[in-house]
Amino acid sequence: GTRIICDRKFLLECKNSPAARTPPCCLPQTPGVTSLALSSLVKLEELKERNESEEAVPDQDQFEMDI
Repeated sequence: GTRIICDRKFLLECKNSPAARTPPCCLPQTPGVTSLALSSLVKLEELKERNESEEAVPDQDQFEMDI
């Protein structure tokens, strides 16, 4: 057999190629595998809302200190 040897620089450059950033055109839509499952989308929305509400609350000290 023949081995194909790629150096680190080549592999890192492949990561940024346009072909690596788009999914194949004929890939089937499988929830949870190739696309987010509906439950995952709901969880993401809940997390976003929770983060927004936590940001709205001003920062409070964890412990009160007597000076």
